[in-house]
Amino acid sequence: MPAADTVLTGARVRTLDPARPEAGAVAVRDGQIIAVGQESDVRDWRGPGTEVVDLVGATLTPGLTDAHSHPVWGVEMAAGTDLSTVRDLDELRAALRTAERGPGGWVLGHGLDHNAFGGRPVDRALVEDALAGAPAFLRLYDGHSALATGPALAAAGITGPRTFAQRSEIVCDTDATGAVRPTGHLIEHAAMSLVGAVAPKPTAAARRARLLALLGEMAATGLTGAHVMDLGDGDVPALLATVEYEGDLPLRLRLAPWCMPGASDEELAELIELQLTGGRHWQVGGVKFFMDGTVEGGTAWLEHADCHGQGTDAFWPDLPAYARAVRILDTAGVRTATHAIGDAAVRHVLDTVASLGAHGAMRHRIEHIETVPDDQLGRFAELGVIASMQPPHTAYTRADHTDEWSKRLGDERAARAWRCRDLRDAGAVLALGSDWPIAHHDARQVLATALRPRGAAAAGRYLTGLMALEGMTSHAALAAGEQWVAGRIAPGHRADLTAFAVDPVTAAPDELAEAPIRLTVSGGRITHRDQGPAA
Repeated sequence: MPAADTVLTGARVRTLDPARPEAGAVAVRDGQIIAVGQESDVRDWRGPGTEVVDLVGATLTPGLTDAHSHPVWGVEMAAGTDLSTVRDLDELRAALRTAERGPGGWVLGHGLDHNAFGGRPVDRALVEDALAGAPAFLRLYDGHSALATGPALAAAGITGPRTFAQRSEIVCDTDATGAVRPTGHLIEHAAMSLVGAVAPKPTAAARRARLLALLGEMAATGLTGAHVMDLGDGDVPALLATVEYEGDLPLRLRLAPWCMPGASDEELAELIELQLTGGRHWQVGGVKFFMDGTVEGGTAWLEHADCHGQGTDAFWPDLPAYARAVRILDTAGVRTATHAIGDAAVRHVLDTVASLGAHGAMRHRIEHIETVPDDQLGRFAELGVIASMQPPHTAYTRADHTDEWSKRLGDERAARAWRCRDLRDAGAVLALGSDWPIAHHDARQVLATALRPRGAAAAGRYLTGLMALEGMTSHAALAAGEQWVAGRIAPGHRADLTAFAVDPVTAAPDELAEAPIRLTVSGGRITHRDQGPAA
């Protein structure tokens, strides 16, 4: 065997490889794992140029993958003032009074919780006095809705409602004179993009710098890769190519461009052709659909209307067109991921996959699955559909069901919140992620919240430590069709590795959430090394 580039020793190695569940040392060469063994084997793996890294009692696992993230698009989404800590309208107004003004005097904000409005409709009249006439574009935490002030609406030419090809709305009311007035509440992507297109954006250089800084921060939490559920405005391949021309990406990125309602055969052909696009540490792999929006925004597709009488419409007005698009991509061997939060949306995606007849292929996945009835749980394994879920989203709900998510759904549906364990017990492949910037990207938080869900999901059944780890390693690899090269520590697999200061399988959630990451290795490259005294 040729000498290794790197040898990792001094750790408990949880391989997730059934052939050898545990080991004591790992050898890496040219980005691949070439040997897995014990401390006694290390001498045989070493050569003059081998770097030996003593992990000093850490636990080494397959590299963590965030199975649902938006690191490139999120750089723009997370611009401006972080409003995620705002809890009520007084705090929101105070934050906006002191918010930094950008080019043209714009105020940008992100992470705003629906619960901050205290049950009131989202309306610019509630905040405009605090902005002194500044145009403002404030993204709510769900990423599917925003609040724009009057000057921002004027800059986008918005004076009233519009009709969109997809489920989207410029919310309007009628003023005292009977005139139609946009409230500033923009629901779903088509409406939001009208203001987003005129709001300030970072320069290309700033965007690259922010992206690299973000990916470095992600690597420091143990992430070696991410499934990126967008392709931005289509310029992301050029951006990533430029980054790799100048250096390396700290994470391996697998990107899924969107397929929106009204997509033509030519556009579907372009999505298929895009699957060949990639670089050293990124590639296009899959296509993202939306079957609904969000519960809080009233756009989740539900089998029965929410408490406001909303939620009975799908994101795709032409449902047969969605099924046809999925079938065309499936025939071409393209994997699909469909955003489906409501019970009707989940059921329809499962029905669509069932109509393909390729059961068990594990080529298709459903994202989010925030509420699902008992009779749909077993269909995931039966149809080979991957469940992709984000435990940190449970923090936006409350155990007593007084939050907007729970109130809209009602107690019965809120009691079916984020059924990660039920899906696993029903045999589903369960991939876990953060959905950054909707929730923090810290992989340890994803694992810890999977062990102890919050809010409406707190009364449910929790994942075990091993199940949670699998969700960000072996099951994430299955979700990407990479199970033969990733998700395990085994010879011939990609050298994606994460070293925890604690054992993530046995550690308590609070301990795991704060545990130092001793080392992160992505494709054989050390992308994070703990500089603390124990490293």
